[in-house]
Amino acid sequence: MSILPQTTQRRLKKIPIIPGVVWEGDRRSLLGMKTTMEPDSEGSEECVIWVDGSEGFVRAMDVVSVDAGPEAIVRTFLRAIETPHRPAKPARPQKIVVRNKEIHFFLRGVLQNLDIDIELIPELPLIDELFRGFEEMNHSRPPALPATQEASLKKIALELWQEAPWYVLADYDILSIKINQWGVDTLYACVMGMLGREYGVILYRSLDSLKQFRMAALEKKSLEQLEKAFLSQDCWFLSYESMMDLDPDDDDDEEEPIDLASLPLSEIRPVFGSVHPYEGIRPYLDEEEAIVVNVALQSLLRFYRNTHSELAEETLQLISKRFRVSVMSQSQTQETISTTVSTLPELSSEFLAILEQVEDDDDDDEYDFEFDDDDDDDDENTFSLREDLIPDNSFLSLGMITWDIHEQIKTRPQIYYQSQNISQKGDGMPIIMVQTTRPKAKEIIQRIQMGGGLKAIFFNPGEDPFTDVTYDLGILQLGNGEFYLFGEFIGDEPEHMKARKNWDNRCQKSKGYCGLIIAMGVTGSSRGNPQLTDMLALFETQFMKSEDLEIGVLQLLPHFD
Repeated sequence: MSILPQTTQRRLKKIPIIPGVVWEGDRRSLLGMKTTMEPDSEGSEECVIWVDGSEGFVRAMDVVSVDAGPEAIVRTFLRAIETPHRPAKPARPQKIVVRNKEIHFFLRGVLQNLDIDIELIPELPLIDELFRGFEEMNHSRPPALPATQEASLKKIALELWQEAPWYVLADYDILSIKINQWGVDTLYACVMGMLGREYGVILYRSLDSLKQFRMAALEKKSLEQLEKAFLSQDCWFLSYESMMDLDPDDDDDEEEPIDLASLPLSEIRPVFGSVHPYEGIRPYLDEEEAIVVNVALQSLLRFYRNTHSELAEETLQLISKRFRVSVMSQSQTQETISTTVSTLPELSSEFLAILEQVEDDDDDDEYDFEFDDDDDDDDENTFSLREDLIPDNSFLSLGMITWDIHEQIKTRPQIYYQSQNISQKGDGMPIIMVQTTRPKAKEIIQRIQMGGGLKAIFFNPGEDPFTDVTYDLGILQLGNGEFYLFGEFIGDEPEHMKARKNWDNRCQKSKGYCGLIIAMGVTGSSRGNPQLTDMLALFETQFMKSEDLEIGVLQLLPHFD
């Protein structure tokens, strides 16, 4: 054991001793505060603390490893003397008290010659009270849901998960739920699931809050501004998370986020809460709030089940339904509430128009190009390639669907099906997948139908004469002879080269048959991996080789309106 250096002792002795002042010092396990800590740190850290007994405030506190030696308590003590937490000023105590014999023995040796009495006592009242407060604070948090509503809300949440309304209702399809009870008139429901990886329902308590957040989310704002807009919402929410998110042993942060839709129901957990400008995010509901949310979600679920086919129509129409739902009241009696759920087509159209305007504004920032062949001297050889069928910002992919999926598509009445009566050859059907928004997907399907259906799919070489970049151009030929560009792929890009090689091999196995799938959900969690519920059309057709059409290499030329 060593004492403090002479220079340190002289420096500390220049700081005055406050007569009659007693400090308490100790190091305590942080297990009592485990709910505020990361799981990995539970039990692996301790808190070193020095409290001024006369003034009742903490002068210095540090979190150290359980393996830290007794020197840690000295380091914190010296900080308590020289650089204490505000409002304390530098000072030496007349006496310090500790409860641990080893700490007492160590401090008597190290702090000798500082004129400070060091006493061993069985209890430290201030520190004991402080840590009791920490534990009470961590255990006083209310449950996420009140006992009277918990089972019912979780049941409704899992039923909603199984119904998956986000595959039919876009994020801009707003529903009103009129309750007129408990001080709540009307809630405005927005179904999440097409805005990313989050699934759930947001119940806005005011229309203004819904509009303000929607406008803020669509504008090009910084992350700080978006966070501010998010916290300015006035709503209750139901969201879902994976049970694996709760596993403290799962610490692989580098894994890709899991799409919850791919998990079994047993691994899905509903989460309820509230967002308010004054409260921020609150991950629990009190009893009155839980009753309102219960009634709203019951009404939403019944409305969706009763009007599923109408909601799936291309244009959202005005639909209104009345329901009587039962809920356990605060007085522990079953209460029946009358509600009205309605679509808001005008508001939905307004949000959709704003979304499309934002997309169009983004498109204006890009150059517009057209492909043409380089033999313009011979009008008979002029090749007209249009680019206005597939919307910008669509997700394109070359892939395959299994024959099982193919059979399911054929039997789903909501998916338009152009049949070539093909026989099943190979592992599956090679397909081009075009994923966009639902309205734009419907428009693509109608234009192909009006053009006589899809006649062929082929790829043709292209080049940019200004940069010498080569392209592999994906082209659709309609029954009326029109050609439409569906994709401009960099010719020597490794990923595309691999995809083209697989595509050619699959087309060879399928005897030249392939397909075009038009799907919605490009802004949702299924982006890049549309499910059956996202698919709106399958056009079976033939794959052609560009050599058979004798088009030649197409050149990329600037196009000006």
